[in-house]
Amino acid sequence: MQAPRPSPRNETLADDSRSLRALAVLEQLAAAGQPSSLSQLSLRLHIPKATLMRLIESLEAQGYVTHLPDSRGADRGIALGPKAAQLALTTLANNTFGRACRSLLRSLVDALGETCNLTALDRDTVLYLERVETTEPLRLHLQPGTRVPLHCTASGKLFLSQMPAVERRQVLARLTLERKTQSTLTEMNLLEAELDRLSVRGVGIDNEELVRGMVAVAVPVRDTSGTHVLAALAIHAPTARASLGDLLKTVPRLKEAAQQLTPLLSVSMMPTTTEAAHHGR
Repeated sequence: MQAPRPSPRNETLADDSRSLRALAVLEQLAAAGQPSSLSQLSLRLHIPKATLMRLIESLEAQGYVTHLPDSRGADRGIALGPKAAQLALTTLANNTFGRACRSLLRSLVDALGETCNLTALDRDTVLYLERVETTEPLRLHLQPGTRVPLHCTASGKLFLSQMPAVERRQVLARLTLERKTQSTLTEMNLLEAELDRLSVRGVGIDNEELVRGMVAVAVPVRDTSGTHVLAALAIHAPTARASLGDLLKTVPRLKEAAQQLTPLLSVSMMPTTTEAAHHGR
């Protein structure tokens, strides 16, 4: 007896589900927060290794994923590539979240008088997602999409301080502690001690460590459970106008704004395609 042919509707649904696999891979890599092996991705996404390998090769050719080598040149795993970060930035800048975020940052700048930023951890760097400048003529110009180091920025040190100990050690082992100013912490033991202190305080600080004459403070934007750090909300100012102590006084107001950002970020980062890809495996 001949098996019944799939209906055109079912064939269309299967094709749609297969086409969502690329998005499922990107979502999984973004959620993991660290490089994943082919075996891990295959297990989590229920995609055969051979199929997944072809998909990864295609995504890598387009810049959406990359293979990260370790210090010995060995393949550490698969991570998001620069094209994926640019896509995320463009999406955030053009949706409801982007508009709501800019409105909230504008209110903060109006209240506090200094430039405020929303940043994210992008592999081993800090990525500026949104930014509203102060109206003061003396200010640091950075555009959304700019990346800055982890070890000498308020947001970067916040992300590092909030990581589990094992993950933090792995990230620090990959970093080059380049000296940006005389205040940059370039000795690993001093940086680790600083991160331990900041972990307890729940903030990140930049005391003229990235740019001479500029100070900054950052607070975490957590998910709705309060467990994971989704982003950082930061304020910075020239020392000619404000001291680090002055910026630390704004922390309660920054934390209030961070709580307002939580539902916006949680919705914008909510997985939507992974289950669909599962049904089409």
